[in-house]
Amino acid sequence: MTKFIIEKDFWELFPDTQIGIVLAKGIDNTGESSAEVKDMLAKANQESGKFLQEPVFSENPVVSVWRQAYRKFKTKKGARSSIENLMKRVEKGKEVGSINPLVDIYNTMSLTYGLPAGGEDIDSFAGNLRLTQAQGGEKFIALGDEEPDNALAGEIAYLDDEGAVCRCWNWRDGQRTMLTENTKNAFLIIECVDASRTDELREAIEKLAELTVAHLGGRAEVAIMTKENPELSLD
Repeated sequence: MTKFIIEKDFWELFPDTQIGIVLAKGIDNTGESSAEVKDMLAKANQESGKFLQEPVFSENPVVSVWRQAYRKFKTKKGARSSIENLMKRVEKGKEVGSINPLVDIYNTMSLTYGLPAGGEDIDSFAGNLRLTQAQGGEKFIALGDEEPDNALAGEIAYLDDEGAVCRCWNWRDGQRTMLTENTKNAFLIIECVDASRTDELREAIEKLAELTVAHLGGRAEVAIMTKENPELSLD
């Protein structure tokens, strides 16, 4: 049985974090996104400016809460949360564009709710997927890179038996486990470190599951992981 496990050393740093998971099985991610999915993404781009009301970018809550979180563990210089990277594009007027249907759907949810979202191909995992502190040296080649950029000792990362899946918590995904047109079974995730946004997280993860099935078929299971519920079967 393959599992997703959030380990003790993560909870010691972030005891109140909640992580929403969608296990999307039997999906069809081939081809480019439909006009409806592209329209949803475009609308989310436009409306995400609601999260940028402060004159100083880093003082907007969707950014600052993750800046604070990233100070608690070792990170590569300049690494920022995925939601900050999306919001920076919005601030600069650079629309988050279409990549593939599944990525477009989770980016739509990320922009709509102001929460980090991501996804991996379950069938590419080597053993269990773990959210934990890296020992250092776990193999990793980021999307778009040609050279390895391995994990640092003490950084929070998603790891499996072959190396890092996503570095610096939700900063960058790796090539080995990326979502592609061949993905049939996907691990989708939305993360929340702000305890006041629990209801929004649940709404976002349920909407993510709904949209995935509506546009890509298959079936979806939803779970909210907490310190009291740190393991989930991926089978």
